[in-house]
Amino acid sequence: MTINNILWFRHGLRLHDNPSLLEALKSDCQSSNEPVKLFPVFIFDGESAGTRVVGYNRMKFLLESLADLDRQFRELGGQLLVFRGDSETVLRRLFEELNIKKLCFEQDCEPIWRERDERVTKLCETMDVKCVENVSHTLWNPNEVIQTNGDIPPLTYQMFLHTVDIIGEPPRPVGAPDFEFIEFGRIPAILASELKLYQQQHMPGPEEFGLTYDGNADIAFQKWIGGETRALESLGARLKQEEEAFREGYYLPTQAKPEILGPATSMSAALRFGCLSVRMFYWCVHDLFAKVQASSQFKCPIGQHITGQLIWREYFYTMSVRNPHYGEMDRNPICLNIPWYEPVDDSLVRWKEGRTGFPLIDAAMRQLLAEGWLHHILRNITATFLTRGGLWISWEAGLQHFLKYLLDADWSVCAGNWMWVSSSAFERLLDSSKCTCPVALAYRLDPTGDYVKRYVPELVNYPAHLVHEPWKATKEEQLEYGCTIGQQYPAPMVDLNVVAKRNAHAMSKLREELINNGGSTPPHCRPSDIDEIRQFFWLADDVVPEA
Repeated sequence: MTINNILWFRHGLRLHDNPSLLEALKSDCQSSNEPVKLFPVFIFDGESAGTRVVGYNRMKFLLESLADLDRQFRELGGQLLVFRGDSETVLRRLFEELNIKKLCFEQDCEPIWRERDERVTKLCETMDVKCVENVSHTLWNPNEVIQTNGDIPPLTYQMFLHTVDIIGEPPRPVGAPDFEFIEFGRIPAILASELKLYQQQHMPGPEEFGLTYDGNADIAFQKWIGGETRALESLGARLKQEEEAFREGYYLPTQAKPEILGPATSMSAALRFGCLSVRMFYWCVHDLFAKVQASSQFKCPIGQHITGQLIWREYFYTMSVRNPHYGEMDRNPICLNIPWYEPVDDSLVRWKEGRTGFPLIDAAMRQLLAEGWLHHILRNITATFLTRGGLWISWEAGLQHFLKYLLDADWSVCAGNWMWVSSSAFERLLDSSKCTCPVALAYRLDPTGDYVKRYVPELVNYPAHLVHEPWKATKEEQLEYGCTIGQQYPAPMVDLNVVAKRNAHAMSKLREELINNGGSTPPHCRPSDIDEIRQFFWLADDVVPEA
């Protein structure tokens, strides 16, 4: 007799550093050597892996990740069992028909998954199935961080760092699974039909979920491929980049020296779907840093700064874990209720489609639709333009757009970034008079104009000194360059000087009201120091955030 166990994939789409997989391979029988039969399962339930709000590119990345898992299991003699339906219903039928003894899965710590997991946990109790949840999507257990901080979320990043320092270093990756004595389960044909099991090696395409490609394929230069195999290959290239930076005396190379033209070495999409273990990435970078320090003259204190972006990811997870309204404004206890404009014209649509008349903004928004990815700095400037730096439209509208189209769209991290950029949270109380100008940033970030010309081909003939401000070209020059402003490419939709003064006044007025109201101000998350703000927004050296 075999012990039948299910490994339920949601995120964590990998075999390496997968404690839930190791748990599913255990029989838990102390008195016998009964073999384990493994049923690796993924369920398209309209929620798992962020499929409630999803666009074509992100669904394609997810499907590629599942296909990669399936290929690996087939090489071992099994397959990834992909179903479509309600998770509780599918699991109940599998429990009933397959005599399942144990269900194992990786923790989805965000509150948006809580109702699903509570239903499944209760189902396991009812049907006498052992339920094992493991923490491996995050470096630390967010609930443990909050408990260590006196059972309250840490309101500053420094407070978070202090708390995790008390907990200690994150666990190292677990060992590789041993499949030598493992059988893989099969689903009876009648049950497979009932539960809509995808048969053979057929993995559905995004079109089967009613999704269509919204971008311009002609400008989709960056090709992102999902799956553990590709993620581990990309990790090698990223570590080489990290090592070069360490040897030159700096860290966070993708932030310190942003390469918006690529090829991108970001691991964010692989981390978001768990194709790459965050613990593996973290420890690879830290071990590499220690190795470089030991063999070079570059010396600086080793700490969390060298993996700062991963630590911010942890911080945003922690701030969201007990806050089901974290992704909205009105009911969010840490979010300031800023009276944003309700757009009555096509302003929001023009921002989404990359038709604002500001080339850097438009290039970024078109890249998002075409490829599903943006550099961190481009995310910040497009978000600033939508909110406090330009159109004064709520960050909630921007969040929904990014959640749909970003490959690495992660509810906690994405919402956290939007709240910070819009001065709604994670920022000193509306003290945000310094907004990065999209034109000034364009000249710093894209001095040759090559990025803009790649994604806004209307401006391909404009010279570098005009491509970021094409409205300054004379009528004769515009005709010569083959793009007339207001016809082939839109004129700027707002006057930046006018909206900057208007928005600064609105922020100042709201800040004064909040201070005068005293106790009505929410427990406001805020940055720890000016350097934190400078790094996050990639501010120029001569731009000093006001105290």
